[in-house]
Amino acid sequence: MNKPVVLILCTGNSCRSHMAEGVLRSVAGDVVDVQSAGSKPAGYVHPKAIAVMREIGVDISAHTSKHMRDFLDREVRTVITVCGNADEACPIYPGQVNRHHWRFDDPAHATGTEEEVLAEFRRVRDEIKKVFTAYGAGLREGPNRG
Repeated sequence: MNKPVVLILCTGNSCRSHMAEGVLRSVAGDVVDVQSAGSKPAGYVHPKAIAVMREIGVDISAHTSKHMRDFLDREVRTVITVCGNADEACPIYPGQVNRHHWRFDDPAHATGTEEEVLAEFRRVRDEIKKVFTAYGAGLREGPNRG
């Protein structure tokens, strides 16, 4: 049986959506197919996002930046936008039943020393982890997974 697709969208698909994908896949990847994409993909996954996710035992180093239109021919059960721009640009996908918008600050815009920038990546990671871990737990328990 095919698992329902949960597509997480942001603008650049370089930080927030990949962190959310990694967290959700780690807690509910056995019940949903978790993917991420962007409205204007950056073409890479931010090295600091990879580093701070590694700190919590989640490896996103093999992730790639994808465009949200790459999923228009797939049945997507749930779309979750993690920034305002992606929420505004988000199309309706075939089979889409659910849509959520949970906005997180973009750590790629953080300024300051190396440690201050990493602290911002960690702060956003921890917010994403809290929200997507709870969401994943609900998927595992709920009757309408995805």
